[in-house]
Amino acid sequence: MKREIKIKINGIFIPEYQTPNASGCDLYANIERPIVLKPGEFRIIPTGICIEIPEGYEAQVRPRSGLAAKYGIGILNAPGTIDADYRGEIKVILFNFGKKDVKIKKGDRIAQLVFAPVLRAIFKNVRRLSKTRRNTGGFGHTGGIE
Repeated sequence: MKREIKIKINGIFIPEYQTPNASGCDLYANIERPIVLKPGEFRIIPTGICIEIPEGYEAQVRPRSGLAAKYGIGILNAPGTIDADYRGEIKVILFNFGKKDVKIKKGDRIAQLVFAPVLRAIFKNVRRLSKTRRNTGGFGHTGGIE
């Protein structure tokens, strides 16, 4: 399914899908000079684009698996949500989880953007919730690494 998204470009990079069935389109670093991310450091990286998301949708900024696997680079608030009424520049909070400095250059693919429908909840206050097999089992309830 395709949906038209209006875009205002304040740089030179337009988001791109790298393959015909890619879920996310790549976002590019729109910076004047390279930025070095030291281990444990985060920086807000501009993309040079603003978009108009249709009502009833959101855009999610997600990490790129290649950056994570090769360099330990992720997104601090992943996935970052962009609401349909936001019109400002999209920026990405990159974090260096790795052990080495990583240089980010203009035009580097730094994140992915995925569009998704949004369900707005109508909350109803009740005395009880229905029981399930899991019920109130929280973190680690179903097991994990031994």
